[in-house]
Amino acid sequence: MILGGLVVVVVGILIYNYFTSVTPEFPELDEVSDEVELVEEDGKLVPKGLPTTHTVTKGEDLWSIAERYYSSGYNWVDIARENELPNPNRLLVGQKLSIPRTAVITPPSVMMESEEAQVIESPQYEVVKGDSLWSISVRAYQDGYRWPEIAAANENTIADPNVIEVGMRLTLPR
Repeated sequence: MILGGLVVVVVGILIYNYFTSVTPEFPELDEVSDEVELVEEDGKLVPKGLPTTHTVTKGEDLWSIAERYYSSGYNWVDIARENELPNPNRLLVGQKLSIPRTAVITPPSVMMESEEAQVIESPQYEVVKGDSLWSISVRAYQDGYRWPEIAAANENTIADPNVIEVGMRLTLPR
């Protein structure tokens, strides 16, 4: 029994010494501030301080890296193209990536400029080519989620809300 206790104590000391002497190795992170400073070049916004190199750390993907350098995840395609990645979904910890100097990509807005100019104010609307209840709702109420109100107000005209035809006269509840 004494020998068993001695073995447990020695093994415990060895384990303690091992874990206190091991220092974790983390790759050095690139120095990037939390806020990206943008400068205007040729009418486009470009992050200041690029191009640079980034070392991939555990848990990162191209979207999060693009958000870090461009404040927009949509620039992941620029990073993938610059580094000629065969599979952009696979990054290796410690992999070096070139971060190119390119304009920030912003997502398209829900309402296009032409739609903004065509705001629907009247209580009646005639459907034109390319319309949907969503787009009509955006133009009439500035809220696409109100399309069921239009469908309900026109239940005698609209059999299927997914199918509206050119020339239909719709009532827009106000």
